[in-house]
Amino acid sequence: MIGFLRGKLVHKSPPFLILDVNGVGYEIEAPMTTFYDLPALNDEIKLHTHLVVREDAHILFGFSAEAERSLFRTLIKVNGVGPKLALTILSGQSALEFHRCIHDNDTQALVRLPGVGKKTAERLVIEMRDRLPELGESTTATFNSLSGESPVSAANPKQEAVSALCALGYKPLDASKMVQNISADDKTCEDIIRLALQGAVR
Repeated sequence: MIGFLRGKLVHKSPPFLILDVNGVGYEIEAPMTTFYDLPALNDEIKLHTHLVVREDAHILFGFSAEAERSLFRTLIKVNGVGPKLALTILSGQSALEFHRCIHDNDTQALVRLPGVGKKTAERLVIEMRDRLPELGESTTATFNSLSGESPVSAANPKQEAVSALCALGYKPLDASKMVQNISADDKTCEDIIRLALQGAVR
């Protein structure tokens, strides 16, 4: 098991990034909460990782905070929730919002996330209620930090945002609608995705 990786960030295109660790490029999938915290390209970062081994692929997931990885690991223990859906949930809601949904039995907010139907939302509420750890002050600050600067070099950040939303499970038409009214002026791809996701879960 690969517990963490420390290396140079050489590529980022949500939800994928590549980390150069001593000359080896690791392709990693990460939630948008991690992308919001990424530094500029070629800077060094440390990511907590979780390796999923399938018959046809080995997929490495990365998280900026260990508590975020813990929540991911808890989510994939829920019946019907795989790594991809767990990544989508973490991208569409902050950990605090997710905790609120579970504690308040707010299945309506959960079903707005792509791939989460009514039955899955109800299962999440039931199975996650006793599994969610209490968030300490430092963890809360980590999860609620969405202001990190993470510029992405892209000729068309809105198009990159649409592609990223599709990779997270949204249909192309829905993804386009989510970003169409967001001004791209002085905004990075991550900025646009964050605003689009905030609008989607209201």
